[in-house]
Amino acid sequence: MFNPQIVIVLFFEQLIQMTELAIALGQNIRKARKDKDLSQEKLALMCGLDRSYMGRIERGEVNITVVKLYEISKVLEVDIRILFV
Repeated sequence: MFNPQIVIVLFFEQLIQMTELAIALGQNIRKARKDKDLSQEKLALMCGLDRSYMGRIERGEVNITVVKLYEISKVLEVDIRILFV
């Protein structure tokens, strides 16, 4: 039988790791965008996304789909793997 306290701790550890990944991914997207001298609004438009949603991505506030990540990497002309470093 599982100890409920251990399950809760493990759940929150996973949640923290996912949040840290989203923040790091967002920071890397922002850096790649700035390296291309694109505004957040312009990148959002080129990706077919709302500017406020792009801001939330860059701040790590949302978990984006692989498809959206692929589209962003293509518009930024960067290897998708670079965004995870």
